[in-house]
Amino acid sequence: MSVVKKIPSEDIKNFVMLYSNAYPGMLINTNEEIEKRVSYFTKIQNDSSSENFYGLYREGQLLGGMLLHDFKMNFHNKIMNVGGLGSVAVEFLHKKEKVAKELVEAYLRHYKDRNANLALLYPFRPDFYMNMGFGYGTKMNQYRLEPGSFPKSSLRKNVCFLDESDKKNIIDCYNYYVYNHHGMIELKERESENMFKNPNLKVVGYKINQKLEGFMFFSFKPDKSNFLQNDMVIHRLVYNTRDALKGMFSFLYSQLDQIRHVFINTQEESLYHILQNPMNDSNQIIPPVYHETNTQGVGLMYRVIDTKGLFMDLKEFNFNHVSCLLKLSIHDNFVEENNKSLYIEFIDGYAQVTNEKEFDVEISMNIAEFSSLIMGVVSFKSLYDYSLADISDISYLEKINKLFAFSEKPICMTGF
Repeated sequence: MSVVKKIPSEDIKNFVMLYSNAYPGMLINTNEEIEKRVSYFTKIQNDSSSENFYGLYREGQLLGGMLLHDFKMNFHNKIMNVGGLGSVAVEFLHKKEKVAKELVEAYLRHYKDRNANLALLYPFRPDFYMNMGFGYGTKMNQYRLEPGSFPKSSLRKNVCFLDESDKKNIIDCYNYYVYNHHGMIELKERESENMFKNPNLKVVGYKINQKLEGFMFFSFKPDKSNFLQNDMVIHRLVYNTRDALKGMFSFLYSQLDQIRHVFINTQEESLYHILQNPMNDSNQIIPPVYHETNTQGVGLMYRVIDTKGLFMDLKEFNFNHVSCLLKLSIHDNFVEENNKSLYIEFIDGYAQVTNEKEFDVEISMNIAEFSSLIMGVVSFKSLYDYSLADISDISYLEKINKLFAFSEKPICMTGF
């Protein structure tokens, strides 16, 4: 029988050894690196109020572990408690014994017990977590651009370097961005503490009358064969005014005599419209004549733990002024209490969960697809077209599509 519990301090080293085998790419393979990681994990375990390691034990032996994150996320303009999952690791000799499955089950129970109705994670394999009910989030776009691709502007004069004395302004600027963007997660204490600890990271910001309206963390990536060739990697770009974006992009434009390429990872699908030339240097043509601009990847995944609880959280959210009585049937083979139908009455867009009654229309889908739908990642019509959702009366298709049409897709800059 398995027991999942918070890992005691004396077992942290065992977890580090287990973790190093699960993620050999982390290069935790010397005594110095092991002790360094043990010290780091122990500090998190003992000092953090929002992050803790949990382990799965069988007959007293640690067979797997995970790091649980208590996050506050902007969910359609409401700051909600959500649960994040990271550092899932299984003992090398006990693979395929459902250790990871039981860890994820415990993770979902942990947050359900704490009235958090939404869970999120970065998958080591998307299909593995899709089978557990996690739906895809917004794709990440990686652009590799020449500096001359960015728009030039006189607003560059308001861009300056930032240092540790600006930390509070950076945090305030970042959290203002969080409160205005669906999917964003509030900055955690450990993140803010580590902001200036990496000497390779540089920070510039856009200031007007001493107010920080945007900032950008970046580093240089030298060409190993030619020290005169350097790329810039943008690690975090935040802007709260359009002038801040124009000013920082003009700063990137000004680097054209020294920088070969600027790498930007962004979930903003429309970003290419501001670029003078969105093409990368691949010279690839997608038939008939589409120039390659960026690469994309699937990453952060979302899962609704309690559908009823989530709609109760959204009682003040307006679903586009649509009125109807909806029967929502969710198929969830991983969380038994969530595998059921709900009756939701929408009155001029406001939702209220009701008892079973006559309904106008029924829609049904798996929890993974519903999670992507309610996050605003995919439309109901697309799910229907792909046979990933069903509707009892096709004449309601446009109405239901409008009901779940959200103004923006979720974006997230938090790694965990």
